Amino acid sequence: MPLPVVAIIGRPNVGKSTLFNRLVGKRLALVDDQPGVTRDRREGEAHLLGLDFRVIDTAGYEDEDAQSLPGRMRQQTEAAVAEADVALFLIDARAGLTPLDEEIARWLRASDTPIILGANKAEGRAGESGILESLSLGMGDPVQLSAEHGDGVADLFEALLPHIERVQAELDAAEEAEAGDPPLKLAIVGRPNAGKSTLINRMLGQNRLLTGPEAGITRDSIAIDWEWEGRPVRLIDTAGMRKRARVQEKLEKLSVADALRAVNFAEVVVLLLDATKGLELQDLKIADSVLQEGRALIIAINKWDVAQDASSLFNGVKAALEEGLAQAKGVTVLTVSAATGKGIDTLVKVAFETRDAWSRRVSTGALNRWFERAMEENPPPAPGGRRIKPRYVTQAKTRPPSFVLFGTRVDQLPESYKRYLVNGIRREFNFPGIPVRLTIRNSRNPFDRDRD
Repeated sequence: MPLPVVAIIGRPNVGKSTLFNRLVGKRLALVDDQPGVTRDRREGEAHLLGLDFRVIDTAGYEDEDAQSLPGRMRQQTEAAVAEADVALFLIDARAGLTPLDEEIARWLRASDTPIILGANKAEGRAGESGILESLSLGMGDPVQLSAEHGDGVADLFEALLPHIERVQAELDAAEEAEAGDPPLKLAIVGRPNAGKSTLINRMLGQNRLLTGPEAGITRDSIAIDWEWEGRPVRLIDTAGMRKRARVQEKLEKLSVADALRAVNFAEVVVLLLDATKGLELQDLKIADSVLQEGRALIIAINKWDVAQDASSLFNGVKAALEEGLAQAKGVTVLTVSAATGKGIDTLVKVAFETRDAWSRRVSTGALNRWFERAMEENPPPAPGGRRIKPRYVTQAKTRPPSFVLFGTRVDQLPESYKRYLVNGIRREFNFPGIPVRLTIRNSRNPFDRDRD
């Protein structure tokens, strides 16, 4: 998948390669006190507090003849800026502003690439005068960094975030337009004889799959391409999953393992219940395995046309799911009849909507406006009298939606408070029946990914 591009620009020996190595998490670029070590553009995949982007380390910018080696290196740097979505202009805060820094700033201001000013080697008081001098460049307050020690990551994250989000949204939109409407991968799972194959046959309008009153007819997971209202769907029928203690035959064990692999392949999973038997513990275990795999979940009660005391059954299933599936509060519960076809259109429509939610990215601005309200309504505890200070939340990935909370001592947050935040995200941003992941990261050494 294409990523936004960030180019690191600056005169020789300001710490560009050191910062590049920090961002990619490896010593890819040679680093030495001698200026001019980097000559070619070097690229790597960077990970900064949940932001993913491609970073380019460039040669130190020098004012030399275009035919000389430094001049040809400068041309490589100019090409990197033209290619980048945002340029990080690095100065040495300890050395202060130089005439070459001012020349680079004039050149960058004339380019169409957005610029972020970074003051490297800003730790301690030695860099204060250089930081003040940098304001004369007219690029706003610099991001104060120490590439060597890993300081200033939160400020760099906040400076890059709007540019990365904007470009990523454009890239995602272009990729979706090019790919068209990808098929919905929809798996049907449940206990034996819940009517999974019958339901798929009804969707297809033909007896494509073998069915009958005997439990366990389906052994292999079967994928079938289908179209619903002009939209492609890949239907996946699976073997019935009984309690592990009852699975004795080797063939049935293989069938259940195959069904679990099918869940991992799917995007949305429909757990089919039998209205004549209600919700059992095994259904909750199947649902839990679906959510553990990070798949979106829908509950469908089949054989609704022959259900006894339907209203009581429906409310009972909803209540049991609320209590038994704490990791997916508000999971969608629908009723269908594989025998008559009633409710199938609603089921498929909801499946498409659920996939959209499973794939949705929440903007950091909206996320943190909610986060501030959540903190005001229920402040985090202070174990041992020491305050836990969450700073902000960002979404690291989708499918399933995964979020990262940054702050001081956030690793001491109790599980109950983490559940409060997860349930708040699910409720605020409409993630019903979707596993929401929340990772906690302290800010003390955020460049060190081995400690995450």
